[in-house]
Amino acid sequence: MKALYITSLHTFSGKTAVCLALGRRLQRDGYRVGYFKPLSTQPWEPVPGRALDEDADFVRRTLGLEVPAEELVGVVLTPSLLRDALCGCSPRDLLAEVKAAYEGASAGRDVVLLEGGASLREGVSVGLGPAEVADALDVPVLAIIRFRNEMGLVDDCLVARMRLGERLLGVLINSVPDGAWEFVLEVVHLCLEERGIPVLGVLPRREELQAISVGELVQVLEAEFLTLPEKEEVLIEQLVVGAMSVEQALPRMRRIPGTKAIITGGDRADMQLAAMETATSCLILTGHLRPRPEILRRAEEVGVPVLLVRENTMETIEAIERVFGKTRLGQPEKMERFEGLMAEHVDFDRLYQGLGLM
Repeated sequence: MKALYITSLHTFSGKTAVCLALGRRLQRDGYRVGYFKPLSTQPWEPVPGRALDEDADFVRRTLGLEVPAEELVGVVLTPSLLRDALCGCSPRDLLAEVKAAYEGASAGRDVVLLEGGASLREGVSVGLGPAEVADALDVPVLAIIRFRNEMGLVDDCLVARMRLGERLLGVLINSVPDGAWEFVLEVVHLCLEERGIPVLGVLPRREELQAISVGELVQVLEAEFLTLPEKEEVLIEQLVVGAMSVEQALPRMRRIPGTKAIITGGDRADMQLAAMETATSCLILTGHLRPRPEILRRAEEVGVPVLLVRENTMETIEAIERVFGKTRLGQPEKMERFEGLMAEHVDFDRLYQGLGLM
């Protein structure tokens, strides 16, 4: 059985997306694929009192793994468990639990993909940092490095090598903007290879992959559809806050490319009407203030779904920002686009050789 630990240095780097795309490719190549998350720091309770991991359950369903969601996570770090672990009150051996759960998740599999934390620090305080887990499970590591700036990119790759040592199978550089593409390929790639850091792929930034669907917005905001619930699959690439005057907002709304959602107060009829004249894909009304009937009629006419939320505008923005930019591949077209990017820009032969699959 072969395994690969996929981790990152920053949040929203694309770990889950890479696990999905790589898992599906391995399945197409005939391998029996497993998935495992050693540590979850974001407990999800679809049923009260039953802490799971939402990403792990999503991967389970997408890859068609006939395994209960709770068996795909080693430790779910709830607030109470964190307190007990930090004060030494817990009798639990968390690393031993991870090892045991990993053995179960890998049974009968050819390849297991392990999804690590949002940084190389995550879990260190409870003895479950990525480097510690990779050593304990004796698995190679792929570090996903999201482009932030040119110097930061190289620094992140070097930090990954320092922290992971010989466990580092290579890096996958993600979300490189067009303006930095040539620099990354011609300068950074060569620099890293000369320093003994294999670059297994460089993925370009595609804004549509960072988009969030209208349906996901409804879930995140606990919103109510006022019009066109059948448009829940529409993808939103940009968010615009309509808190200013219409005269100030209109030029800005017209300049923003791509699909956009306008967030404004439910009592701002002027802003709502103006937004619907600027290729708006979704209208989010805050403060639980229902709009005038003519607003909803106009939204139906131009095909704009309208959502109503209880929170004020600032609270709504904060809720969306917690998930916006996190690549979610629930829509088939997004999955296909990301898999296409991986196929074009990742050296799978080199990756498979590193894993001993070739």
